[in-house]
Formats: sequence, structure tokens, C-alpha cells
Amino acid sequence: MSADTTTPAKVPPTRPSPPPPAPPGRPRAKRSSAGTPWLLLAPCLLVLALVMGYPLVRLVTLSFQKFGQSQLWGFQPAESVGFDNFAGVLGDGEFWQVVVRTIVFAAGCVILTMVLGMMIALLLQRVSGWVKTLVNIALVASWGMPVIVATTVFKWLFDSDYGILNAVLSKLPGVELIGHNWFASGPQGLAVIMLLVIWGAVPFVVITLSAGLTQVPAELEEAARLDGAGSWGVFRYVTLPILKPIIVMLTTLSVIWDMGVFPQVFVMRNGHPEPEFQLLTTYSYDRAFVVNDYGQGSAIALITVLLLLGVVAVYMRQMLKIGEVE
Repeated sequence: MSADTTTPAKVPPTRPSPPPPAPPGRPRAKRSSAGTPWLLLAPCLLVLALVMGYPLVRLVTLSFQKFGQSQLWGFQPAESVGFDNFAGVLGDGEFWQVVVRTIVFAAGCVILTMVLGMMIALLLQRVSGWVKTLVNIALVASWGMPVIVATTVFKWLFDSDYGILNAVLSKLPGVELIGHNWFASGPQGLAVIMLLVIWGAVPFVVITLSAGLTQVPAELEEAARLDGAGSWGVFRYVTLPILKPIIVMLTTLSVIWDMGVFPQVFVMRNGHPEPEFQLLTTYSYDRAFVVNDYGQGSAIALITVLLLLGVVAVYMRQMLKIGEVE
């Protein structure tokens, strides 16, 4: 029997199957270094340091010095007096009257601004599109008007001789206001200035709250109505909690702005506000540039800054609480 001389056929090696594709997922984010946020904030911090750093340091320095006209012109060197400027300011009864007047004025402006702004923002949700557009155009136009121009307009509106408001109100039965001077007394004059401040602040509040109202889910409002809640209940238990962060922000900004009102009072009173019209800003200006006591004027301004920092601290605390709840 002859041997089998045939050779078996060679089987080619099998190719390894390619690995299965990785499941789709989010790409790994590169771990950013801890210094990246500070690097991005550096230009803004540099601008703030240049614009606000020197004036703030100079303000603090002057508040601890005796600095008047002689020191301003270089006839005498500035003399350090410690806390004498603060003691003189805090021991002055007129200063505390100005503080109370400023707080009452700012509180009235903030409350009325927020209430009117919320009412207008809610009304804008119920009108047609073209009406909302016209109202928004009017709000932006009034908001963009320079403060000096708006103050001059209000000054003419309430003028005792040529003011249109006196003429219009006098047409009402039993009302006679021809020649009435709205600035004859402090409360009336500050009420007019308060209207001016509110008129300029309401547009920003309305636009911001209108944007916030678009984020209120319609499903929650509908569910509240199905549970028997009325309009006030829906606003109180659904709309208001969602808008709380925006309301806190707007209230804090309004307090800061209204505590720092200066041009409205200054222009309304022709550059010389009477004692019953003095607020902290104008009072500090008068002490520094009218009485030429720059040390006490700086001390009043620094006290005002500390009061505003207290408002900012309350704002930050409220925002942190809201963040913890969320």
C-alpha cells in the first residue's frame, strides 16, 4: 500500500475581530486648574482696582485727616486727627436727621418701585403682543433718558408758575393749585423727587420681572387653579417663590441706587439743597465742597459706603440661603 503523499491545505489564520465601539457618552472634560477662574477675572479686577482702588483709598485717608482749603492748596500739610471726624459727624444731631430722611426716602422709593414694577410686569403678561411691544419701547426710552434730562423735565412739570401739573389738577372740581410751590416744604419736595426716582427705576424692574415671569411653568399655575387657588393664591404660592431670587436681586440693587441718589436732588434744588432736602450724598457733598471740610465730608461718605456694604452682606446671605434650598 503506497503512502499518502498529499499535504493538507493550509488554513489562513483568522483575523482578530475589531473591538466593539465604545458606547456614546459625554467626552471627558479636561480638569481645569484652580487658577483659571482668577485668570479670566484678572482683567475685570484690574479695571476695578484702577477705577475704584485709588478713590477708595483716598477717601479712607481723608476721613482720618484734617483737610481743608489750606491743605488743598498746599499751604499747610494734612494733619492726622484719628477718629475726630467720625466723632464730630456721629455726635451731630443734623447728621442723624439726614440718615433717617435718607432711609425713609430710599425705603419709599424701593417699595413703590417694586410694587409698581411687579404690577406692570403682570399686566404685560395679559395684553396682546403689539401692546406689549409698545409698552416695552416706552419703558426702554424712559429708562435710557439721561438723569439730568429727566430731572429737568420733572422740574418744569412741577414748576409753580408754568408747570402743567398745577394747571391740569386745577381743572378738577374743588382743586385750586395755580401757583402752588411743591418745594415749599421738605415732605412735598421729596415726594416729587421720589416720583422722579421711581419713574427712572420702574422700567428696569419691569423688564427684568417680565423676563422672570416667562420662566414660570404654566403647568404649575394650571395645577394650582385646579386645586382651587385664585389669582392671589397662584401668585403667592407659585409665581412669587420662583421669582424670589430675582426680587431679592432687584430689591438690593434698588436700595443701593436709591441710597446713592444725588443728581435728582442737586438739580431740582438748583445746586443748593435746603436742609430739609439733604440726603447722605448731598450732605457729604456740602460738607466737603461748600463748608470746605473735606475730612468730615469723607467721613460721611465712608459711613454711607459701610451702610451699603451692610445691604450687600444681607443680599449675599439671602442668595446663599436660596442656593442651599435649591
